[in-house]
Amino acid sequence: MSLIDRSEAEALVEGRHGDPFSILGLHRTAKGNRIVALVPDAQRLWAVGATEVELEQVLPGLFCGKWNEPLYRLRAQNAQATWDFEDPYRLSPVLGSIDEYLIGEGTHHRLWEALGAHVMTHEGHEGVHFAVWAPNAERVSVVGNFNSWDGRRHQMRRRGSTGVWEIFLPGLMPGDMYKYEILGAGGKLLPTKADPVGFGAEHPPATASVVRELGLHDWGDGLWMKERAKAQDVHAPVSIYEVHLGSWRRVWEEGGRPLSYYELSTQLIDYVADLGFTHVELLPITEHPFDGSWGYQPVGLFAPTIRHGRPEEFAAFVDAAHQRGLGVILDWVPGHFPTDDHGLRRFDGTPLYEHADPKEGFHRDWNTLIYNFGRREVANYLEANALFWLEQYHLDGLRVDAVASMLYRDYSRSEGEWVPNRYGGRENLEAIEFLKQVNTLAYGKSPGIMTVAEESTAFPGVTSPVHRGGLGFGYKWNMGWMNDTLRYFSRDPIHRRWHHNELTFASSYTYSENFILPISHDEVVHGKGSMIGKMPGTAAEKFANLRAFYAFQWAHPGKKLLFMGQEFAQWHEWDSGAALDWALLDAPLHAGMRNLVRDLNRIYRETPALHWGDCEPCGFSWIEADDAEHSLYIFERSAPGQRPVVIAANLTPVERTTRIGLPVAGSWREILNTESGHYGGANWGNLGEIIAEEIPWMRREFSAEVYLPPLAVVMFTPD
Repeated sequence: MSLIDRSEAEALVEGRHGDPFSILGLHRTAKGNRIVALVPDAQRLWAVGATEVELEQVLPGLFCGKWNEPLYRLRAQNAQATWDFEDPYRLSPVLGSIDEYLIGEGTHHRLWEALGAHVMTHEGHEGVHFAVWAPNAERVSVVGNFNSWDGRRHQMRRRGSTGVWEIFLPGLMPGDMYKYEILGAGGKLLPTKADPVGFGAEHPPATASVVRELGLHDWGDGLWMKERAKAQDVHAPVSIYEVHLGSWRRVWEEGGRPLSYYELSTQLIDYVADLGFTHVELLPITEHPFDGSWGYQPVGLFAPTIRHGRPEEFAAFVDAAHQRGLGVILDWVPGHFPTDDHGLRRFDGTPLYEHADPKEGFHRDWNTLIYNFGRREVANYLEANALFWLEQYHLDGLRVDAVASMLYRDYSRSEGEWVPNRYGGRENLEAIEFLKQVNTLAYGKSPGIMTVAEESTAFPGVTSPVHRGGLGFGYKWNMGWMNDTLRYFSRDPIHRRWHHNELTFASSYTYSENFILPISHDEVVHGKGSMIGKMPGTAAEKFANLRAFYAFQWAHPGKKLLFMGQEFAQWHEWDSGAALDWALLDAPLHAGMRNLVRDLNRIYRETPALHWGDCEPCGFSWIEADDAEHSLYIFERSAPGQRPVVIAANLTPVERTTRIGLPVAGSWREILNTESGHYGGANWGNLGEIIAEEIPWMRREFSAEVYLPPLAVVMFTPD
């Protein structure tokens, strides 16, 4: 004990020393240079360099001795084995002063390059550097399969006042499992924690993080990345196929497993490209412990779920999409996180990532915790995570989940159950500033991307630029249009005349934001049934109604989104534990529905009048909006210098021949008719053409007699 204080020695052995690097390793003292090493399963220990010195065991597992060389290795021995290893406590820190400064300031926009587990070579040694933020911890250790999950072995170094702890462990490699063992205030041992910035994880229900190496994929999407801004512009056709990777298709011959990222990069990407969608949107693939959350309760925000493969395999999936001309959007969840013990909850023994007050920090709807957006380190963590996915995996957009729950402090709370902001209001000012900052950083650092808000209220300026006082999103889901249109189409046609405004009301706000028209997973779960199941009438009428619904959606201003399975009218609602009912495509009506979606996408992409003005008021005008008696809707879509398209919807089961107003004379081609036999209809139409005469009608200079099939939408464009 002459070379080490007994109380410090005991603290080390008991795993409660707050500064192990001040004792362990090689240090110069008044009594000469000494080595102190903690190797709990060793009975004897030597320092080995040009010479070899056996160290004295001063407490079980703790060894100390004099050493006069600058370098050494350790050699341990017990009854079972002898082994040599590098002493991590003789190595210098990895993080630099700039990292410390930016982390402390909450402005480290590439936080994933500092924190997490990084495979590297440090001072000539290959290994893994670990760093984690736990400012209120008394001690942090990295534990794993490499040290018998023993928190005494690799106690970490605290980095000043930043709250960051780090250690470099030589000899570790990708695939090693690890967690953080943390002593909270008063020396309380917490449940072991997964890495908040971990790049990989074990297969659930196991919960450890896994060392993964980033940057292994050789990207081939340079052309897409250069041109993608044009493909995501408000004037471009944007048609999104929303998909849950775990239940799109399964391999039943192998126990019903989900497809791998590699398999999805061909099967899913080929399918989506064939249907003519421009984007695929993934329900959250950030690592999550519970399958039933569909990914909306993530624990590993920096890790693509291992359910489908490793990080480089996910990168290959994104690359494959880009090489087929498809953008990839990720559902991103910065609004809340689950209460799992291995996650962020009371990470260092205190409410670190969440609010302490449950009136601010607990979501009763989802039994989750709410991030403390007002804490700079927490906001920085989330901001960096957004950039991580955009930069590291070349993602083309983030659809931000549950924005409304972030914007309002009283979201789903009764009076007295929420805390007002500093002005006494209900707006969450800190969350608002956070969202503005995310959008500013995302668009500034990743040109050409899009951000999308799932926001269900009338909060102003969601898609207005931040410098004009808006939140800065590129697009917003039009939940009002979705609710009104679904409500209308679910009604028996005999009652539709009394609810005519449900399809026209959207015109009063359609250009208040840059909207996406979503038929998402939320509309086909929890007892809501499938899209075909919502439609009224006989089986044939249900299909006719749904064909008309989709054609109305694609014709209406706004970008498009459709959830998987609805393109072929799956009968049962979505089941995340199963797969889509692909056998239905053997039936003509279901195959016809998919044919319609394919043609809608093709016409939408090829016809500027149908997409240029999705977010511009000059691209839409009503020709007939008031014929409630016949449930008839006629409108025009247009684009500068392009042929207009006139859309006529007859939403009763009665066929009609009527005159409609048209903007120009001459021959008009019937470019789409939902009653076509190719889509499962009866082939009733206009033989491909109508003739506009100089007969003023419906406030237009020209008009034509047209046949409108029952429960159908017909589109015309002039020759």
